[in-house]
Amino acid sequence: MPAASDRLETALERLRPIFDAIAVDAYTREQDHRLLREQVRQLVDAGFAALRVPIDRGGSGLSIPELARVLTELAAADSNLPQIFRGHIAFVEDQLTSPDSPERNTWLDRFVAGEVVGNAWSEVGSGTVGTSQTTVTRATDGFVVNGSKYYTTGSIYADWTDVTATDAETGDAVTALVRIDQPGVTVRDDWNGFGQQLTGTGTIIFENARIEPSEVRLFASRFRYQTALYQLVLLTVLAGVASSIETDAATQITARKRTYSHANADLVRHDAQILGVAGELSAIAFSADATVQHVAEVVQRAFETAAKRDSDEDRAANVAAEIASAQGQVVLSKLVPEAATKVFDTLGASGVSRDVGLDRHWRNARTVVSHNPWIYKARIVGDWSVNGTEPTYVWNIGVAARESAASQASASSV
Repeated sequence: MPAASDRLETALERLRPIFDAIAVDAYTREQDHRLLREQVRQLVDAGFAALRVPIDRGGSGLSIPELARVLTELAAADSNLPQIFRGHIAFVEDQLTSPDSPERNTWLDRFVAGEVVGNAWSEVGSGTVGTSQTTVTRATDGFVVNGSKYYTTGSIYADWTDVTATDAETGDAVTALVRIDQPGVTVRDDWNGFGQQLTGTGTIIFENARIEPSEVRLFASRFRYQTALYQLVLLTVLAGVASSIETDAATQITARKRTYSHANADLVRHDAQILGVAGELSAIAFSADATVQHVAEVVQRAFETAAKRDSDEDRAANVAAEIASAQGQVVLSKLVPEAATKVFDTLGASGVSRDVGLDRHWRNARTVVSHNPWIYKARIVGDWSVNGTEPTYVWNIGVAARESAASQASASSV
């Protein structure tokens, strides 16, 4: 089996030419709102969907730190793309940590063949926290799913979508793998965020969409470190944005000929104050990359203990992964948007030109930071640091149960 560095370099040799091509017109694609279908397909054809699949099963066999390195480089080219694959990466991980079975083998083969899984977990509206209004119902020849999801990142580019739902018969929380190319599934490109505009984070509507019985599983059986892994992917996006900020700043500073009467040098690229800001941007990019790699190594250890689920060793590894990913989130949620603002301190008014597009870095970073608000993660890290309180592994959003009950009571009295 190839050494770790060889595995990574082999994968990057295939992928870097695609990354370079993607970077060329990343900003104009965003301006024109051109979805990344071609770019996603190029990556998948180069084995991107199977980066974590073992080599003896046809994949690249990358570790989680190696995957994080690939994602960070891709994010520097176009920050939308790692986030597009976020749901796929988590579903691959769920299969890798599952016991050997015909279903698991089928999915590994699908990943190698280039099939991609999107995400359909979140709902908007008045649903109660911790519940899903989307339902899975038994039919004569399988199951059907009905409901509506939003924030369905990546599904518009995918073959499947990973859906959270409620089993209509048992009330259990389940996940269901739904083929997207069927009459009962409607995918809308209606994500209206000001950043990460091409991630396909919009709506999916399910109307008696068919599901195979083998593709319905209890949510509680999911791999334990999923929240840490989901957050790690977002950290790679932030690290990639930080890298792009450093590169764009250097490019703009080097090219700039005009200077100010009260500047420190005839050329901007020799101005000590400007170079100081550029140094700060470089340091933030360095710190972001180092943070990602550290978190990835901690998450890797959780993967390595997954076969000993609920053992003391596994529990400790999962606590460490959750805390490390949250610590990284707290730090990078501040540093990277700060860098995206500081870059304008190196330039004059021309730096805000829409033709340059430097504002996209702040918009994209700020949008990524808004996932799973860092202020709650900071409190949880503090509670662990001070009191040793074990963190929560799964997050939900919705209307608080007491508010939902009050609304229903108010409606019934009208």
